[in-house]
Amino acid sequence: MTARWLESKTPVGPPASGTPTVRQLLYAAIVTGAWSGILSLVVYVVGRIFGVPFDVTRGLESVVTVSWLGVLLIPLVMAIVGAMLASLARGLPHAGRLVFWIGTVVAIGSCWFPLNQPANVGWSTRILLIVMHVITWFLVVPQIARIVGDSEPGANDDRTE
Repeated sequence: MTARWLESKTPVGPPASGTPTVRQLLYAAIVTGAWSGILSLVVYVVGRIFGVPFDVTRGLESVVTVSWLGVLLIPLVMAIVGAMLASLARGLPHAGRLVFWIGTVVAIGSCWFPLNQPANVGWSTRILLIVMHVITWFLVVPQIARIVGDSEPGANDDRTE
């Protein structure tokens, strides 16, 4: 049996112990969550420059302005929470796909908050908030799913020692 990594442009074998640890998942969550927070902050600043109010309704008619600190920190916190939950799937068959699709469903569900705003919240605010959700999904979910996928039964069969 030929190892899959031999066909790579950089044929360096992965370690024999390729099962990801919680520490590795947290590291990936911090890196991807921080980048998604920074990119979301860029979207936020550009939106503010162009006059997007970022006023949203929470609860019963209380209007709050989304803060730049929340835009920066919420993707990071959600990435860490997602990685911790994804660590529960380590070792399961099809763990990578399971984490990917559950993460995707959660990301789509999180878009409900911007879409479900009352009519007094502008569509520019809603659209930019959804763009931030997509950025976070794009950077975090596939990476965490790939790492968890390395723990699937048989995923390390072609690794050499």
